[in-house]
Amino acid sequence: MSRSVLFDTETTGLEPLTGDRVIEIAAIELLNDLPTGNEFYALLDPERDIPAESTRVHGITSVHVEGKPKFAEIADKMLEFFGDAPLVAHNAPFDFGFIDAELARLGKPALGRARMIDTLVLAKARFPGMPNSLDALCRRFDIDLSARTTHNALLDCKLLADVYVELTGGRQRGLVLETDEVLSFAQYDAPAQRTARLIVPDEAQLAAHEAFIGKLKEPIWRKE
Repeated sequence: MSRSVLFDTETTGLEPLTGDRVIEIAAIELLNDLPTGNEFYALLDPERDIPAESTRVHGITSVHVEGKPKFAEIADKMLEFFGDAPLVAHNAPFDFGFIDAELARLGKPALGRARMIDTLVLAKARFPGMPNSLDALCRRFDIDLSARTTHNALLDCKLLADVYVELTGGRQRGLVLETDEVLSFAQYDAPAQRTARLIVPDEAQLAAHEAFIGKLKEPIWRKE
């Protein structure tokens, strides 16, 4: 079976090279692109202040991280969970950049970019010219967003895992090609089979698609 890890971070800001730090990291294990239930999670002391504008995004304040471990204390466990698997994230260069900056402070090697799978890139390829934020993709795939009042690394991972399944084909849970391996449905909380859904674009989405097609040379969509 193919193992990968999907992860997300929350941070004090947007610039890891000028002092912003990771304050929350979550990761979930995927086998054949489906969650197994194995998770890694850490809320961290960033060793600096958390600006109010960042708190408005993720809801984490200095009070929440008081007494929590520093990144140096969880780095080895995180890397052990990552293993040598491909790493999936939404807008992955952002998360890779922050993890790499934290690892550099400890004298550890950066995450290999060859391991990166960026779901934002996948979404833009599938839905060109359309909104492709995590929220937009969840709405497009009819994935429940009711619990997402602020950004939360673990919740975002679970939502992104559902989005990732849809982006990679909405595959049936437990379906493997290897004859000597069977993935038990009992590993998953969700039903054993995904039901295909018809996604009907609205007028704005159709217009965006038409604009994109207009830029192509002899698009197959307009051939009889």
